Amino acid sequence: MIKLFIFLWVLSFPTSASTGSHSAWVLITYIKGNTQFPEFGGTVMLDDITVGYYDSETRTYVTRGNTTNEDDMYNLGDNTAIREHLYDHLVDKLRHENHTDGLVVYQILGLCELLDKDKSGQFIIKNAFSGSTTDELQYFDGKFTYNGPLKYTEQESDPVLQLLMWYHEVFSYPNCLNTLRSYLKKRGAQVKRKVKPRVRLIQKALTDSGGFRVSCLATGFYPRHINLTLFRDEQPVADHEITGGDLLPNADGTYQMRKSLEIRAADKHKYTCSATHLSLDNKLDIDLECQGETFKQVISSVLVVLALGLVLMTVIGVLKWRRRRHSASSTSDYSSASTTEDNVDKTIKLMGK
Repeated sequence: MIKLFIFLWVLSFPTSASTGSHSAWVLITYIKGNTQFPEFGGTVMLDDITVGYYDSETRTYVTRGNTTNEDDMYNLGDNTAIREHLYDHLVDKLRHENHTDGLVVYQILGLCELLDKDKSGQFIIKNAFSGSTTDELQYFDGKFTYNGPLKYTEQESDPVLQLLMWYHEVFSYPNCLNTLRSYLKKRGAQVKRKVKPRVRLIQKALTDSGGFRVSCLATGFYPRHINLTLFRDEQPVADHEITGGDLLPNADGTYQMRKSLEIRAADKHKYTCSATHLSLDNKLDIDLECQGETFKQVISSVLVVLALGLVLMTVIGVLKWRRRRHSASSTSDYSSASTTEDNVDKTIKLMGK
């Protein structure tokens, strides 16, 4: 359960503002309670690719998926001091708050973006408890925005908040951008790759209702942004009729998405699955022509064709068998006649002697 809400909280956070932007972010997690997870851990990501993580057992940072030396990647200063500061901060936060639950999870998420043409994007710091954001600090275009327990009138007078704003503006934000630029030089090919989706429109019979489920499936695509739409007679199907639509990761680093719709057995509409993705030059449309009773008729027709094929093969087999039998019978008669003629010739010759 812990892993699930951590994943959902991260996945729901946008990795980039547009298709041409990139982001670097750090997720720090502190867990207090009896679990199989380490008490304290951290993950560093470039867009949606994990490039490294903090190993709490060895107290070292481990790179992941790199093919080049990345010892010069980190511009955040003394990593050990930062780790200890974050750990102490989360422990202190737990000490000052009462929680009856035996399991407590705190998280800190830091993110910076580079937009098109290397333009500085937003910088965000989020704090969360059990997968829900408790407060958020955003910095963009020289302006801070704060959402949290402090009222709007109290924000300018709160010394802790003002100190955080100053610290992030002069230290965290520029160093995060420098780290992001360095990662893009080293691993740009990973996050800039384009993999085309495999799109299918599937129809499955529902035994309980007698109808069908039409599913639009796109899988194996990268980057993660995709527009997947179901059409009925060239008109988009209403959202309240659609189920699914969640973006899910594949084991190979690509993504998949499925949208489904239940239809009646007598439905004769034309359904189309449409996908738009960065890897595609044009929109990809997949049609499903046979629905409802029409689909049943096609199945019946196929069965009839198969039955006729079996009958035809049986007839051909019988004809071949009769032909072989007739051929064998003719050969036997010819052999008997030849033997008789030979005997007559031998008798005549003996009589002549």
